[in-house]
Amino acid sequence: MIVVVQRSKESSVSVDNKLVNSIDSGLVLLVGINVNDSESDVEWMAHKILNLRIFDDETGIMNKSILDTGGSILSISQFTLQADTHKGNRPSYVNAMKGSDAIKLYESLNSKLNEKIKTYPGIFGADMMVKISNDGPITIILDSKNKNV
Repeated sequence: MIVVVQRSKESSVSVDNKLVNSIDSGLVLLVGINVNDSESDVEWMAHKILNLRIFDDETGIMNKSILDTGGSILSISQFTLQADTHKGNRPSYVNAMKGSDAIKLYESLNSKLNEKIKTYPGIFGADMMVKISNDGPITIILDSKNKNV
């Protein structure tokens, strides 16, 4: 599972020019689920996201997590994060889990995050317009295949 985590001042997701969800300060997640991902990847990723210290403390040092600062999470499914670009110029998506299975892990991740921080999803599989005000800019890429490192 690959998740791009962005610290955000305000962000939103729309489908067909209709607002689906929005947040003020918090995190925006772009979530790509791999064919080999399982519930253990979801558990690891939720813990990592919630405890990632990318918010400033009182001295301006990134030393606080979203659990410390509050805010919300906007979670967007994005299978293109699993693109394989090794050969040619057209990405292959064979590493992306099929939608009918991926949605279960995506919803499980959102549910685990929502236990601690209000989490708002996009619409899985939809053609979404995502607007992100990246604060900092702070962007971190997490990959659950590195969870044992």
